[in-house]
Amino acid sequence: MSDDTRKKDVLQPTTVEVIRQAKTIVRTARFAAIATVEPGTGWPICSRVGVSTDSDGAPVILISRLAAHTGALLAEPRCSLLVGAPGKGDPLAHARISIACEAREIDRDSTDHARLDARYLAHQQKAQLYSGLPDFRYFRLEPRSASLNGGFGKAYALAGADLLTAVPASPEIAEAEAGCLAHMNEDHAEAVGLYAEHFAQASKGKWKLVGVDAEGLDLVDGDTVRRVWFDSPLTSAKDMHMTLVRMAGEARRALDLPLRDARSAR
Repeated sequence: MSDDTRKKDVLQPTTVEVIRQAKTIVRTARFAAIATVEPGTGWPICSRVGVSTDSDGAPVILISRLAAHTGALLAEPRCSLLVGAPGKGDPLAHARISIACEAREIDRDSTDHARLDARYLAHQQKAQLYSGLPDFRYFRLEPRSASLNGGFGKAYALAGADLLTAVPASPEIAEAEAGCLAHMNEDHAEAVGLYAEHFAQASKGKWKLVGVDAEGLDLVDGDTVRRVWFDSPLTSAKDMHMTLVRMAGEARRALDLPLRDARSAR
């Protein structure tokens, strides 16, 4: 039996559910391990980094120019990102994904920087202490391919595009996202909590909405992050608003609560 045949035997079929699992791991991650190539020696170096995502799901890191992996990425943008938090018990029994990426540095004066800064700081609030320092830069990591290990006997090969959200309304939703987060967290905090309790099956807490994209929303309570998927991709910023109203009402009915907030959210 050839090596290629053995590899195919190990890999499981990549289904819609598998792709959603992979996207969830990346969307909810707050840290990752990045492997780069050290300039001059060609040896691999690995470090832990904070991570968030762009609106389309591409991983984003914020790193100092003083870090060894920054110089490595500038010299050789090809890198690998390992994402997935271990839980209780055997760390190898928990899902993780390794992503082959090409890093792109983001100019601090660009509109891309403003968008990434808003998204990153919503996910990584402690980064506000250093995100504005002149030596820190955002890098967008363009996925080229990925390997998902969902636990023992659950190995999958994914294309880079499998991790991205390719929906026509994504740019419009990304533009409206910051206003939506502020409105929901400031004026409809109870509804945000209901999203977590009903759709993410999470415990009650001080939940905050930290991300909305065309396929779902991201919620945070302290160190806990949850992903909630929409029934179908959003088609516009107006659809985003109406979907959040509908979901609040659905959660209230499921939890047997009055519907007043669902109506007032309009």
